[in-house]
Amino acid sequence: MFKNRRSFIKKGATAAIATSALFNSPFQNDPCGTKTALSEENIIGPKEGYTPHVGALVSMMNWMRSTILRPVEGLSIAELDYLHDENSNSIGAMLWHLAATERFYQLNTLDGKDWGDWPAADTKEFDMAMNLGDTGRNEIKGNSLDFYLEKLDRVRNQSLEELKKKDDNWLLKPDESWFWGPTNNYCKWFHVVEHESNHNGQIKYIKSRVEV
Repeated sequence: MFKNRRSFIKKGATAAIATSALFNSPFQNDPCGTKTALSEENIIGPKEGYTPHVGALVSMMNWMRSTILRPVEGLSIAELDYLHDENSNSIGAMLWHLAATERFYQLNTLDGKDWGDWPAADTKEFDMAMNLGDTGRNEIKGNSLDFYLEKLDRVRNQSLEELKKKDDNWLLKPDESWFWGPTNNYCKWFHVVEHESNHNGQIKYIKSRVEV
């Protein structure tokens, strides 16, 4: 009887250790289905150098950016240019579009500029990618992945530096004249994150159907 009891306790302890290892493993499935080491990136909340709410926003921006970069890693020019049908956008065009969208929200929330009030240099670089459509399908091609990553990185680095200069009062201040109704800067910048999430799904769909 005591032998059986000792065997039961030993098995129970082994199961408990295995369960503990499962829930405390440094590697867990992230929401994208990949195995990644738990890191500061997966801690959503205040970040050093930013006020609390701004830091939480920055942590969400960083998390979403790493999520959208994983599926495009190593793509060739042909893969980046692939058009699934006459109405779709290429992966390369969508990456440029994301940089353009973030740049617009920089100009709006940080510089007080409205749509159509872009500086000439930004119009030249980002207007086509912002609007996409037939022009984007015809013109945005032949660029390497580094071409798009440079734009994404440059715009994001500027966002991170400028957001260090802002506080939570600025982030929560509503814009009463925004075209979809009263909207604060937090919502506008969360839309930048949500916009990347939306195109992340599209990018993965197009990548799964690339025929080159």
